Order: sequence, then structure tokens, then C-alpha cells
Amino acid sequence: MAHRVHNHHQGRLPVAQTTVLSLPPSSQAKDLRPRLTPLDSLLCGAFAGAVAKTVIAPLDRTKIIFQVSSKRFSAKEAFRVIYCTYMKDGFLSLWRGNSATMVRVMPYAAIQFCSHEQYKKLLGGYYGFQGKALPPFPRLLAGSLAGTTAAMLTYPLDTVRARMAVTAKEMYSNIMHVFVRISQEEGVKTLYKGFTPTILGVIPYAGITFFTYETLKKLHSDKTKRSQPYPYERLAFGACGGLIGQSASYPLDVVRRRMQTAGVTGSSYVTILGTMREIVKQEGIRHGLYKGLSMNWVKGPIAVGISFTTFDITHNLLLKLHQMGYSIH
Repeated sequence: MAHRVHNHHQGRLPVAQTTVLSLPPSSQAKDLRPRLTPLDSLLCGAFAGAVAKTVIAPLDRTKIIFQVSSKRFSAKEAFRVIYCTYMKDGFLSLWRGNSATMVRVMPYAAIQFCSHEQYKKLLGGYYGFQGKALPPFPRLLAGSLAGTTAAMLTYPLDTVRARMAVTAKEMYSNIMHVFVRISQEEGVKTLYKGFTPTILGVIPYAGITFFTYETLKKLHSDKTKRSQPYPYERLAFGACGGLIGQSASYPLDVVRRRMQTAGVTGSSYVTILGTMREIVKQEGIRHGLYKGLSMNWVKGPIAVGISFTTFDITHNLLLKLHQMGYSIH
């Protein structure tokens, strides 16, 4: 009897051991699933920003020219400026300042997209939605934090880009020349002129843009049962996000440009409210604070749509490469 009991235990031990030993491989398999690193997100973001801004650079330059002057904006006048620039300085002059834009936009977009991914993870863990779509408020907060982080780290480059866009080649020959002249003639603090309205504008702009894009993707996924939208659908979602976000924060964008370029336009814009008052007094609300908005409705949605679509596509491509065992760094 004792012998039979002993055999009974012996017969069950291997089963127990098999069960225990089979758990670690399963756990390891879960941990070893390919994940994209922050560096991957930085690279995708930089590429997305570069593509989007290069496409709309001539429109962007024209918009800045109107924003910093007292000329009344119209589509006819905008295209006249583009045509005159082309006839006077050649086709490539339409992209003047684009090198400064790339130097600013690539790190800006890289930081914004990468930090957005990180903020989504952090807020997802905090609110208990790790690996799932965030609820509305954290979704909005993640976008705002991402935009603020990127703006804080790359602001001087934005000032340089604005100066190059509104001046002739003779005044500033290249990016470094702008930095040196501003620092020597106006002081380093000038590189941060207009920083406050920028941050005040970025918070609603980035928050609303990312929120709208992520919300539309989620609604689309719930309705169609497809995890990934088609590229043209991403473009449409990004365009909607850009349209709403830019309309909400546009007056602060005008104020920022006026403050950034005050040193070369002969104006004395010092504070946000003072700048707003001066613009409204001289040009009115619609023709002053919202000058060039209609052009932004053309270029903004195109740029945001392209950047979001490019980021998602390159992000998914890198994920597939990781799954196949390839690495780009």
C-alpha cells in the first residue's frame, strides 16, 4: 500500500514539473515581442516633419511675409507675392529659409512625435489604460505636453527661420549668420522673443491636433473593425486635426511672428497684449489677428495630414522590420 502511494506521487511529479517549467518561456515570449524605441520614434518624426514642411514651404513663407507686415491679405495678393518672388529671384527662392525650417522642424517634429508616444504610455499607465486608446482628457493632455516639450527645446531655430523668411539674402546669408548677428546686435534674449505666445498657442494647437487625429482613428477603428486606416484616411484625419487646431490658436501665431521679426521691421512689439492691441488698432481683428488664416486653411491641413500619415507609415514600417529581425541603428 505504501509502495502504491509512493508510485502515485511519482507519477504526478513530472506533470507538476512540466507545468511549472512551461511558464517561463511563455512569459519570455511576451517580453520579447518587438517594440519600437524612442530613437525609432525620433527618426520617424524627423522624416515626417521634413516631408510635410518641404511640400508647403512656398505657402508658409508667403504667409509669414503677410503676418509681419500691415498689408491686407487676399488670395490674389498672396499669389502675386509668390509670382513676383519667382520672377525676381528664381524658383528656388520660394524655398528661402527652408534650410532653417528643416534645422528647426526635424528636431521639433522628432521631439513632438517621440514625446507624444512617451506621454501616451505614461498617461496610459497612470489612468489604467496601458496599451489601449486613451480617454479624451489624457488624449488632449498628451498632445499639449508633446507640443510644449518640442517648442521649448527648439524655439531659437523658429526665430531664425522667421528672420530669414522676411529678409533679403544680403542681410542674412545663412543660419549661423542669423544667430551671430542677432546675438551681437540685439542680444541672445532676442532669440526667445515671442516665446510666451508660442507656448500659449502650442498648448491648444498641439492638444487639439493630436486629440482630433487620435479620436478619428479610434472612431474609424470602432466602426470599420480595421486596426489601421488607409493612407488617404490618415491624410483626412490629420487634415481635420490641423484645421481645427490652427484655427483655435492662430491669433497667437500672428503675435509671435510680429514679436520675432520686430528687430528687422522697425516695430516695437514687447508684450503679448500690447502687440495684440497694436495690431487690432491699426488693422482690425479679422484683417490683423486672423491675417493669412485662409492660406493656413490650405497649407495647414496639408502639412499636418502629410506629417501624421508619414509618421504612422514609417512607424509601422520600422515595426515590421523589427519583427523580421532587421534594425536601422
